[in-house]
Amino acid sequence: YKGKTGDCVVRAVSIASELPYKEVYETLAKGNASQRKSKYEIRFKAKDYKRPRTASNGISTKRKWFKDCMKSLGFEWIATMQIGSGCKVHLKAEELPKGRIIARVSKHYTTVIDGVLNDTYDCSREGTRCVYGYWKKGGE
Repeated sequence: YKGKTGDCVVRAVSIASELPYKEVYETLAKGNASQRKSKYEIRFKAKDYKRPRTASNGISTKRKWFKDCMKSLGFEWIATMQIGSGCKVHLKAEELPKGRIIARVSKHYTTVIDGVLNDTYDCSREGTRCVYGYWKKGGE
């Protein structure tokens, strides 16, 4: 796939789960399309505005359908940061567990496999980027 797009969630899930990109894209696009409109969309978007919901425009990772989807793929969520706690875990090998994880960082999702960052660019900010939490493959 070419071009710039907001598909970091699809890419991360595909790499970590070892499933084909197209399959993950279609699953997440279907979930995005089925979610109810947010209060913002209801209040500020034109009533006749019908933007097709795709996975390339970003995924609502805080929605229940996304969490259920991740659990069905065998992942469990581990929070690494609480409100007011400050950053405790950074995007570097020494601070992350071994195995396949999908890390949630500011405005981005990325995959780390046994301490090695798997992304289209180095998003670690030289090991200073804070990890809010991560999805870890169960049994690893």
